[in-house]
Amino acid sequence: MSTKTWGKAILSGLMTIFIIALITSAILSSLLKFTDIEESSIGWILITISFFALFIGGFISGRNGKEKGWLIGGTTALLFTIIILLLQFLGYGRTFTMTQTMYHGGFLAVAMLGGVFGVNLASARN
Repeated sequence: MSTKTWGKAILSGLMTIFIIALITSAILSSLLKFTDIEESSIGWILITISFFALFIGGFISGRNGKEKGWLIGGTTALLFTIIILLLQFLGYGRTFTMTQTMYHGGFLAVAMLGGVFGVNLASARN
């Protein structure tokens, strides 16, 4: 597989993750603003949506990459983690806490699983 194909596959997965995050943020912030829902009550919803977004991002990457889905999904998750770490460190001057590190480890596993499913479903179609 060429580097160009890998790059496009990973970029499409990352874009998918950030689009899902953007849409989710808009919806949930609107709910918090205009309803009586409190931020503490939607914590598990955010975590679930985050894992779902990483799975879908890994799936898209694996489908577009067409081989080595675990590696493409894992790379997608690692790049996502690096971007989040850079935003948090450069924007707020903080590194990851142990809880965030565990979440990002789970993100890595879920994105790898999504990449495997993406490759296998893409090859099943052909």
